[in-house]
Amino acid sequence: MALALSLGRRGMGQCAPNPAVGCVIVQGGRIVGRGSTAPGGRPHAETIALAQADGRAHGATVYVTLEPCAHHGQTPPCAEALIAAGVARVVAPFDDTDPRVSGRGFAMLRAAGVAVTTGILADEAARDHAGFLIRNEVGRPFVTLKLATSFDGRIATASGHSQWITGPQARRAVHAMRARHDAVMVGAGTARADDPMLTARGMGVARQPVRVVVSRRLDIPLMSQLARSAREVPLWLCHGAEVDDALAEAWRGTGARLLTCDVVAGQVDAGALLRALGTMGLTRVLCEGGGALAASLLTAGLVDEMVGFTAGLAIGAEGLPGIGALGLARLDEAARFELIETRAIGGDVLHRWARA
Repeated sequence: MALALSLGRRGMGQCAPNPAVGCVIVQGGRIVGRGSTAPGGRPHAETIALAQADGRAHGATVYVTLEPCAHHGQTPPCAEALIAAGVARVVAPFDDTDPRVSGRGFAMLRAAGVAVTTGILADEAARDHAGFLIRNEVGRPFVTLKLATSFDGRIATASGHSQWITGPQARRAVHAMRARHDAVMVGAGTARADDPMLTARGMGVARQPVRVVVSRRLDIPLMSQLARSAREVPLWLCHGAEVDDALAEAWRGTGARLLTCDVVAGQVDAGALLRALGTMGLTRVLCEGGGALAASLLTAGLVDEMVGFTAGLAIGAEGLPGIGALGLARLDEAARFELIETRAIGGDVLHRWARA
């Protein structure tokens, strides 16, 4: 199952809205087939593993990181394919929460005489499938908040200069993070200040993450790198209802997709924003700032994981903070996160935190 989970992680960021599933087929103590969900979500991991097994799956045990699907979509159900291959046993962590499946795959297998074992490495699988599960349950994607800061928590000098706080190894790690998410999201201020591309470079990915920019007034440059590349790499602009029609049409002309969201207290409502992204099929979103967007997500309790890259330099109080005002009067009002990883990466420190 650990191997199946590692295979499934290869599909993170590549197969939304489908889950990134891994599958291993074992016959007589030997692995005869393995697979992970293909880019775009098809074929499924079980289909790929069965094809690799090439007839050797009869009587085999199948380890799969999510309940095999039981519904007819673009392809026949994986549960049916496993039954047709004559497998003897299927091992999985838990039921698929997609209402089209939700126990039906296991029921189909059991009815055909296939033994089903569940609960294996369920906690690890829940972490890997968190985006898929959260979208099924509450309609929004899993959100990772990433910040690269100085030792004193600043993301730029007072003049806005920020390239580069962290070193090349940390920046490469960020590109790998982008590749494992369905979308990379920033606020309008970051888009204006940095003129970023927001692509996963040097990762060899089959498809780039969607670039999401949150801009209430669409006040980001039409000559930016984002605008110039919108026909090659998806660009979604999330804005309020009160935007200039000519400006909106100009952005559509670049190839960007416009999503209208509710505005509360002068800002795009974070909950409405994420629900819109969930409706569009996104399961994992990496937010790279800026401070106001990060603060709005934290205030609304919508950050599932925080990843920090901390550099060994201090910028001082006049520098720009990584997170905007949260309006906290007491420490017990702040959301607590649990440390799950820390390590040196080049000359910087990576620390990863999960919502408690």
